[in-house]
Amino acid sequence: MASAVLNVSPEGNLSRYLQEIRKFPMLSPEEELALSKRWVDTSDSAAAHKLVTSHLRLVAKIAMGYRGYGLPISELISEGNVGMMQAVKRFDPDRGFRLATYAMWWIRAAIQEYILHSWSLVKMGTTAAQKKLFFNLRRLKGQMQAFEDGDLKPEQVDHIATTLGVAEQDVVSMNRRLAAPDHSLNAPVRADSEGEWQDWLVDDAESQEQVLAESEEFSGRKALLGQALGTLNDRERHILTERRLKEDPTTLEDLSQQYNISRERVRQIEVRAFEKLQKAMKIQVDTRRQAAHQVA
Repeated sequence: MASAVLNVSPEGNLSRYLQEIRKFPMLSPEEELALSKRWVDTSDSAAAHKLVTSHLRLVAKIAMGYRGYGLPISELISEGNVGMMQAVKRFDPDRGFRLATYAMWWIRAAIQEYILHSWSLVKMGTTAAQKKLFFNLRRLKGQMQAFEDGDLKPEQVDHIATTLGVAEQDVVSMNRRLAAPDHSLNAPVRADSEGEWQDWLVDDAESQEQVLAESEEFSGRKALLGQALGTLNDRERHILTERRLKEDPTTLEDLSQQYNISRERVRQIEVRAFEKLQKAMKIQVDTRRQAAHQVA
């Protein structure tokens, strides 16, 4: 279905794109219903193409309403087109309502998700209340003519929190977050300093010593396992490997057919082999500890 949407050009060609999508005709209710049923019943890509392209103007109109977040309008339209395709894919014509009514929710959701992930390097929040606050705070501030920078007045905070059903502290925090610009981690700490803010970030990666220790421990366990497996006979070793050491274990049924024994017998051999393996590894660990103690 992706081919059903025109490629959105960069900002310089946005006007041409808007002219192009006006060439796609609007659908009558009867045409829309017939095309929707063709798509649902036969997965007719041509029907899906007409449904999508006839609503590209709706996508552009909704995307224009999100211009205040500093993102290229062409990118917002592209995300909205993705939401439109999802709407067509999931639309049920038998519900009795028009595709545009259903699609606008998918279009807005796609655009809002893109804004939340792209507007800032710092996560804004993903709960329903935080999203609601993020996308309505500017509008409510505009209604109250609270255009000046800085914290909101207590009565303004109370009004917004009550209107949106969120905590007052969330309103204060979001307002401060939206008012503060993002800063590059490559920015110098001071004007007269060559050091950058990223130099002060803590490295969460494991230290070389820890990586080496874990590697040596893994190698030691692997060696212990290999030696312990050597204490099993061929059948025990094979069954245990197939049942306990593979990502996709072989079934008891397959092994029973392979060895011409019952599934219960395979299970018994597996349990016995595992017990022998544990015992052999414990002996090896105890032996190594005793040797290390004597050396110390």
